[in-house]
Amino acid sequence: MDTTNERPAPSGISRRHLLIGGAVAVLAAAAGGGYYLWKQPDYSSGEVPLNTLLAPGPLPDESLGDPNAPVVIVEYASMTCPHCAHFAETTFPELKRKYIDTGKVRYIFREFPLDALAEAGALLARCAGKEAYYPMIETLFRQQREWVVQQPLEKLLGIARQAGFSQQTFDECLANQQLSAGVEGIRDRGVKFGVNSTPTFFINGKRVSGALSPQELDKQLAPYLANS
Repeated sequence: MDTTNERPAPSGISRRHLLIGGAVAVLAAAAGGGYYLWKQPDYSSGEVPLNTLLAPGPLPDESLGDPNAPVVIVEYASMTCPHCAHFAETTFPELKRKYIDTGKVRYIFREFPLDALAEAGALLARCAGKEAYYPMIETLFRQQREWVVQQPLEKLLGIARQAGFSQQTFDECLANQQLSAGVEGIRDRGVKFGVNSTPTFFINGKRVSGALSPQELDKQLAPYLANS
């Protein structure tokens, strides 16, 4: 394959991420989990106290919905995970219409990159800014098949340009070591809470794994909203 026109990756991603590959990211998550197993409480029961789950983390949470909603949903997802993309395309619109926009649910997306490319997508969403964060997440999931490819940087740059990135800001974002450490810290904190696959949801602190269908989501939320 001719790669003479392929733009070189930014130094931070090319050497430390994209060329190293996803195995390093997964091993880092496992190592973080081992650290927390003896250092922190055990959440193997599938329940995490809501005040613990929502305590400030390595990066600020970006949330949707009423801060005082009776239900809080925290989703841990990887930008390259097809099941996460399926949830984003099929169930999330219903979640937003029926529950977030009506004040019943506060929703928080947290990055759980399973590989270096997923981390690159997460970094771009963060760099896009507060107002563009969720639109960027939505776009990346909707166009996942286009950029989760062998040579992804040109595809990612094309998506990023639509959000106002230049070549320079794109490169700077992917090479931002502090932001990268923050995203990896979010993932490691998820490991502490028992996240070992994506997507994983916490509904008022109860851990639920797998890409919920709209019907499954309704069933999960019904006990919390019975009196609302």
